[in-house]
Amino acid sequence: MQKQPLRIALITGLYAPFLTGVSVAVHQRVRWFLQQGHEVFLIHPEFDEQYPQEVGRRPMAGLEELQTYPKFSSQTFPTRPLIFYKSLPQPLSDRHWSDTKLLEGYKPDIIIVEEAPQMRGFYSMFIQGYGRPVGSEYARRTGTPIISLFHTDIIAYIQYYLGNQFFSFIRPMLPVFIKQFSEAYDYNYFSSREQLEKYRHLKSQRSEYLPYQGIDCQKFHPANISHNPIPQDKRPTMLFVGRIAPEKNVTQLLDIYPLVAQKIPDVHLVIVGGGPQQAEIRQRAAKYGKGVTVWGESYGTELLGWFARADVFVNPSITENFCTTSNEALASGTPVVSALAPSTAEQVSPGHNGFLAQPNDPEDFAAKIITILGNPELKQEMSHQARLSILEFDWSACMEKFEQRLYEILATSPKTPANIA
Repeated sequence: MQKQPLRIALITGLYAPFLTGVSVAVHQRVRWFLQQGHEVFLIHPEFDEQYPQEVGRRPMAGLEELQTYPKFSSQTFPTRPLIFYKSLPQPLSDRHWSDTKLLEGYKPDIIIVEEAPQMRGFYSMFIQGYGRPVGSEYARRTGTPIISLFHTDIIAYIQYYLGNQFFSFIRPMLPVFIKQFSEAYDYNYFSSREQLEKYRHLKSQRSEYLPYQGIDCQKFHPANISHNPIPQDKRPTMLFVGRIAPEKNVTQLLDIYPLVAQKIPDVHLVIVGGGPQQAEIRQRAAKYGKGVTVWGESYGTELLGWFARADVFVNPSITENFCTTSNEALASGTPVVSALAPSTAEQVSPGHNGFLAQPNDPEDFAAKIITILGNPELKQEMSHQARLSILEFDWSACMEKFEQRLYEILATSPKTPANIA
């Protein structure tokens, strides 16, 4: 029996042109829903002159593409630059706008909230932020099912940005916040089993694992070596792609590099991305001359070329939640050396498609990288296994499971029309 198309309201704290893994995932998710014939109302952050000019110049897929679908509509909410990182938005409080009124006008079958902690203000511990769980008031009034998709290890972010001393002070209160926050939603979904367990220990309620965080395995492919950004450069390449920010541990790459270079003198470290630490990284990298390239942000086929061109992808961050860029590297046939942290063991199988290194241990990272770069046969086998290991997380496969879960939720909802159940 053909399934009835759904009316989906999707509220997100991040979307183009704000460049994050969440923004990319939201766009892909909305587009997939539209391709299946569903109707989508996207509520996303407003972009205006408050933000750095380079933010608006990013050639990211966004509203222009989605507006070609007749069942798509959207609405922005007012924002201000995030206090710790001016290139990202923080929603203004509920005194300035009403998600309830927007939803009353649309009357969705189900509400999806992506990166709900950021909407609430957890990124800044309520210094900025919306002020209450978005979408929950309308859901409670109408009986509409509402779910939250958990993208970021927000507890780790709070610790990085507010410091250990302040974090130790608020730590006993975190389970209270997490419990209160999660109770606002019918379901809280995690794409990592390890992150799920971490937050269950922090009293997260009605929380489940769901592999909703896929990547496009047709787009990220070893064949993208044809887009190699530096085709004349034959040096072995260590690659990092991501936001250059404290929680990503990017500075550790510059501690790892000289240790690898002692054994592999012609190794080349390439750091792709932008962020609040970019100037510091460029300054520190300068002493290594041509050995380290801080490329800046990259898009389109150039970015695909970087993933396929790299010999090893290095991810020192311990705050990831099933890291998208690590998966994109694997799909591109590039082995990954990642910090052992919640979710990374679900992506990297040591000796199979890469290695896991001890967090904040440059010597262990360097040893693992040298093992790959110094053994061509091992590297070739890891490259082959890298792509095979990630195919189950192809975007379409993940979204089919996600869609099925939405229908299951609606089938048990007292509000659900009979033709959907």
